[in-house]
Amino acid sequence: MTAFSTIDMGEVTRLTRAGQLSEAMALLQGRPVPSTPTGPHAAAGTIDMVAPTMSGGAWTAPATDRTSADGAASTAKTAFARPGLAETIQTLRERFPKMGAMPDLGQGIGSARGATVAVPEGARFEERSFGNEAGSRAYKVYVPSGYRGQALPVVVMLHGCTQNPDDFAAGTRMNALAEEQTFLVAYPGQPQSANMQKCWNWFNAGDQQRGRGEPSLIAGIALEVVKEFSADSSRVYAAGLSAGGAAAAIMAATYPDVFAAVGVHSGLPCGAASDMPSAFAAMNGGGTFKASQNGPGVPTIVFHGDADKTVKPVNGEQVIALAMPGVSLARTATQGTTEGGMGFTRTVRTDASGRAMLEHWALHGAGHAWSGGSSDGTYTDPRGPDASREMVRFFMTHANRSS
Repeated sequence: MTAFSTIDMGEVTRLTRAGQLSEAMALLQGRPVPSTPTGPHAAAGTIDMVAPTMSGGAWTAPATDRTSADGAASTAKTAFARPGLAETIQTLRERFPKMGAMPDLGQGIGSARGATVAVPEGARFEERSFGNEAGSRAYKVYVPSGYRGQALPVVVMLHGCTQNPDDFAAGTRMNALAEEQTFLVAYPGQPQSANMQKCWNWFNAGDQQRGRGEPSLIAGIALEVVKEFSADSSRVYAAGLSAGGAAAAIMAATYPDVFAAVGVHSGLPCGAASDMPSAFAAMNGGGTFKASQNGPGVPTIVFHGDADKTVKPVNGEQVIALAMPGVSLARTATQGTTEGGMGFTRTVRTDASGRAMLEHWALHGAGHAWSGGSSDGTYTDPRGPDASREMVRFFMTHANRSS
C-alpha cells in the first residue's frame, strides 16, 4: 500500500468538482485542508472562464434523452461530464504546475492532452514571436497551400482559457477553412506567466486600451503577419472564444482601423469589467459598459449559448449593442435546427445595401463551447451551427476602408 492509497480520492474529486482546488491540492499532499472563504468573490485570484467540465477532451455537450410520444416527442437534459481520478489529478496539475510527483495511471497524467493539427502538403503551420513595450507573445500562423504571394485576408484567432494555438486550431477547424478558401490564420498564444489559466486579461483596465497591454500585442501580431506575407491590410479579422471572445471585442473597440470585422463566441463586451470583482459580475450578467456612438461600429458576429452558465448569454447581446453603428439598420430573425439537433435563432441587422453588419446567433440549449467545432480540440460542441464557417462568410463581406 502506497501513501497515495490512503488519501480519500472521493473527497479530492468532490472538492475539485466544487472548484475548491487549493483544498483538493492540500489533501493530495497530506497537508491540513485550508478553510474556504465565503462570499461572491471567494475564488478571487484568477478569472476562470473554463467550461463546466474537467474532462481532458472536448467539452461534453448536453446529453439528450429521447422519449417517444406517438414517435414525435424528445426532450434534452443538460448533463456535464464527471471527472474520474485521472481527470481530477490532471485538473489539479493544470492549476498547480508545481504539485510534484503523482501516480502514473497510464492516462498521460502530468501533461495536457496535445492536439494534433494536420497540415496538408504545401501548407505551413509555423511558430513566430512578436514583442513590443508591452512584452512578447508567441503565435502560430497557418499558410495555406494556395498561397503564392498574393494579398490574402488574415483571420486572428484568440483562444479561450487553458487552451493554446494548436488546441484552438484543432477545435475550430479554422485551418481547414483557410485551406479551402485561401486565407491566412494567426493564433496568438497567452502564456501561463501572463495568466494562470492562460486567459486573455480582458478584465484589466490596462488591457482594454489602444497602444497598451495585450491589445497592442494582438494588433502587432496581426500587422506583422500582414507585413511578412504581403497580406491584404484591409481584410484583417479577429475571432475568439470566451476570454478570447472578450479580447476580440476589445480589438474592435481599440483597433477599428486594423480589424475590419470581429467574431465573438461566448464572450463579453469591451468595458464590461475593470477589475476582478467587476469581472465576476459581468460573467454573471451584471456587467456595465458604455456604448460608443463615435462613428460606425465594427461589423460583428456573435455566437452564444442560451444555457451558458460560465458567461451569461446577456453578454452576447451587449456585444451587439456595443457594435451598433450610429445609423439605422434593418432587422430580421430566422430560426432553425442543425442536423445535430441544436436549435438556434439568427438575428441579422443589415445596412441600406442589404449587407449584414451585425449577426447574433442564439444557440438554444448550448453551453460554453465553440459551436460546430471538432472534438479534436477542447470546449467544442459539434452539434451546433458551424461557427467557424459562418464567421468566415461574414468576415469576407467586409473590408476596412481606413487601411
